[in-house]
Amino acid sequence: MSAAPDIAALAEIEMVGATRPASVHDIELSDPLPTIPGIAEDGRRVLQAWMLVRLFSEPVGTVLVDVPLKGLRPADVGRAIHGELGTLLAPKLAAVGHTSLPIDGLSLDTEPAFLARRREVLATAPHITVVVCTREHPAELENCLDSLLAMNYPAFRVLVVDNAPTSDATAEVVRAAAARGNVDYLLEPTPGLSFARNAAVAAAPGEILAWIDDDERADVNWLAEVARALADHPEADVISGVIVPAELESQAQLWFEQFGGHSKGRGFKPDVFSPATAHRQSPLYPLPPFGTGANMTFRPGVIERIGGFDTALGAGTPAMGSEDTLAFTQVLVGGGTIVYQPSAVTHHYHRRDLEGLHKQMVGYGAGLTAAYTSLLLSRPGLLWSLIKLAPGALRDLTGKDSLRVSTLRDDFPRELLSANRKGMLAGPRAYFKGRRANKARNGR
Repeated sequence: MSAAPDIAALAEIEMVGATRPASVHDIELSDPLPTIPGIAEDGRRVLQAWMLVRLFSEPVGTVLVDVPLKGLRPADVGRAIHGELGTLLAPKLAAVGHTSLPIDGLSLDTEPAFLARRREVLATAPHITVVVCTREHPAELENCLDSLLAMNYPAFRVLVVDNAPTSDATAEVVRAAAARGNVDYLLEPTPGLSFARNAAVAAAPGEILAWIDDDERADVNWLAEVARALADHPEADVISGVIVPAELESQAQLWFEQFGGHSKGRGFKPDVFSPATAHRQSPLYPLPPFGTGANMTFRPGVIERIGGFDTALGAGTPAMGSEDTLAFTQVLVGGGTIVYQPSAVTHHYHRRDLEGLHKQMVGYGAGLTAAYTSLLLSRPGLLWSLIKLAPGALRDLTGKDSLRVSTLRDDFPRELLSANRKGMLAGPRAYFKGRRANKARNGR
């Protein structure tokens, strides 16, 4: 690994560079394969192409390939996809009557089972409330709401929680969206993501709650696939989907994906996590490989059962995050079941600037250990289990072949890893600081 350059120097290089680190493509294999240009419309040189590959709308996997100056022809795209995903694609192609991947698209000779099941579920679709918690991000929120209102799902509403607003910008966006669809507005005056989440739970008792962040776009079949998972897994307390990049316009966004993005090590294979799987996957560490609070759905009563979201965690607190991580862990250690449904896709706009990525890495570290602190305070009997898992955690932090660092390239700034570790050290103290702030706010 080469030495990491200074963050400020990297920022300057990025500002003056005339390149796009990667173009993002959603490739549907039933359509003709595209040509991917080496020069973007804005004149920047495209270095790589990141592709989400689907077969009849079902995500199969992702491919990252270098783009030459002359671009990639459809045949080049096909070879890249086959080289990376050929083994996964072979049985799926055979199931619909094909033996190879032609560049001019595929006809649907046999309806895939998952499409038939989706159609069946949509015929009796359960009502779902989609929750978007936001604070002073009107442009991002408008983009998110546009995607939600375009979804292929017949029975849903959107609840926007405006958290401690300083203007009426969010309310204006919601009013405009409500003229086009079932969009409601809820004000939560206390700052902090967990307060906003808990306000939504209190306002929607007995409802299925699907959560998406304001800096995301929902896939057109997001809720349809959530509903399919709920129908196929009546035992599931939580459905967790996959989060993919909406763009890779800056080096910071590409580095975030190198670190794992929101879907590190998860892939596109459905999975179930429950007491029956604890022997192969501890609910404590490494954390089960499913998504985050930006794409999660809870059945009615589950959030109330775990006591709501911890208000000393999450954005807007000293811990900065991990209210979702703690909630997932509480569900599992309480005997619940979480289903990972990678066909339930959302698209996330990562932070473009290096300063924002640095802050995010600190927050990930602080939030993680803060969440463990909260868990131990409520369940001190788990301390011994965590101690036994500590050697593996240390190997993950320091080992060159660990999942945490094995995907990093030579250009990844090691300062970002240091920031993540500094955050971990600060997490427990940050958690107690957040608890004290809550007590002071409540006058206790």
